Amino acid sequence: MDKLKSKQTKYIFVTGGVLSGLGKGITAASLASLLKLRGLRVTIQKCDPYFNVDAGTLNPSEHGECFITDEGAETDLDLGHYERFLDQPMPNSSSLMSGRVYKKVIDDERSGKYLGKTVQIVPHVTNVIIDEIIKAGEGSDVHFVEVGGTIGDYESLAFVEAIRELSIRVGRLNHVFLHVVYIPFINTSKEFKTKPAQAAVRELRSLGINPEILAARSEHRPPQKIIEKLSLFCGVSPDAVTLLPNADTVYEVPLTLERDGIANFVLSRLGLKPRKANNSAWTKLLRRIKKDFPQTIKVGIVAKYLDNDDAYISVVEALKSACWYKGVNLDIRWVKSEDLKSQIIARKYLHTLDGIIVPGGFGARGVEGKICAAEYAIRNKMPYLGLCLGLQVAVIAKARILGLKHANSTEFDKKTKIPVISTLDGQANILETGGTMRLGSYPCVLKNGSQTRKLYKKPVIHERHRHRYEVNNTYIDQLESGGLMTVGVLQNNSLVEIVEHIDHPFFIASQFHPEFQSRPFRPHPLFIGFVSALKNNKK
Repeated sequence: MDKLKSKQTKYIFVTGGVLSGLGKGITAASLASLLKLRGLRVTIQKCDPYFNVDAGTLNPSEHGECFITDEGAETDLDLGHYERFLDQPMPNSSSLMSGRVYKKVIDDERSGKYLGKTVQIVPHVTNVIIDEIIKAGEGSDVHFVEVGGTIGDYESLAFVEAIRELSIRVGRLNHVFLHVVYIPFINTSKEFKTKPAQAAVRELRSLGINPEILAARSEHRPPQKIIEKLSLFCGVSPDAVTLLPNADTVYEVPLTLERDGIANFVLSRLGLKPRKANNSAWTKLLRRIKKDFPQTIKVGIVAKYLDNDDAYISVVEALKSACWYKGVNLDIRWVKSEDLKSQIIARKYLHTLDGIIVPGGFGARGVEGKICAAEYAIRNKMPYLGLCLGLQVAVIAKARILGLKHANSTEFDKKTKIPVISTLDGQANILETGGTMRLGSYPCVLKNGSQTRKLYKKPVIHERHRHRYEVNNTYIDQLESGGLMTVGVLQNNSLVEIVEHIDHPFFIASQFHPEFQSRPFRPHPLFIGFVSALKNNKK
């Protein structure tokens, strides 16, 4: 308790009711951004009820992309929202999954830490969660804690109990609960219904938590009288209810919360001095987002995880940001990699596009189609940006063009006789798939005079990785003699990080994931270069 008082960290606990996928992460990140713009030190954390230790083994088709931090944590995609809205890197402590919590409790029990006591959800599991939350918020003025899932889920009960206990421990002036709810519109009667929101608040109260801020999500904008109704039946001040109908862009949410006075309500409720925020950056960004530019570029994303719109969310956001920056409209066309079975078929799908992106992925499914797309881009001089697996398929495609017809990666063909992509010696016999790749930020040295060096405008860069297979250096000379040049290598090592194709308007592929460091206010140099090439080609 003394430790908590000495820091005086304030906590904002964000929960969700009615159904999942309402945008708790966007809401939390938007409010956190407003507080940061008021000069407060802000941190943010996602508590996920999944029993995975981290997000590394989750299927993107079901759960969306796996976001990677500088420190190498494999996390939920909400951390991408946090970084884009706050423009600050998230530490590993910003992601906490149930699997990690229970693993620690079990390890402690096996080592005798509990001294023979009966190990229970309360207090042992909840205490671990509380400790992790306190640790993640150290040094900040305000620490946001988003609890994943929906109130009422069995999986999230331990997290809900933990934040309830922590709220008592820190005291009323040091915490506030924000609940995100849903207001459906019934088309037959042409009216908005607040009963689901009321039920969600009642469910939260039954667990001992009284929300003081309501963020009401809806497909369309409800009438203003809905605020009075929510206030009356949910016991929340009208000043603390914000309506969040679907917006043209998620980057509208910070200004919506500002307009509704939610940030000021939080300051008052937490006993913090009133502060004005300079929101001009958000205003300028929105003005640019909503501008109809005279030119539109058509970009194909050759992908395999097409069952979930969030599977490549950082790639899409990075591409959008670069287009806003360069002043062009964006038309994304999704291309199912499994459909590209030959150059003739590839031409049918790709010839109307201005450029293609091949993002990351794992496993053999759809890989031949990605190789086919890379080959098409090389032969037809179509602008190409390869990300992680996008570099590996580019190397395979070029090797095959040069006559190495059976070139492949040992990931897709363990018996290939021409392994242009393979694992490092120490990675060959790894059996566990979670957390065993090259993860996190690594330094890369750029070749002077290269197109990539000109885009970055510096000799050494730091980028985030998530992969196990590398370019086999045995074949570099052959690849370079054919025009695919190594222009970036891992510092103090010879591992290939970036390749470019000479005599090509734009063909750059990276072993890392540049999309994870792109921001709406600071688009990534590789995406800017890619969009610039497409824009110039159209001219």
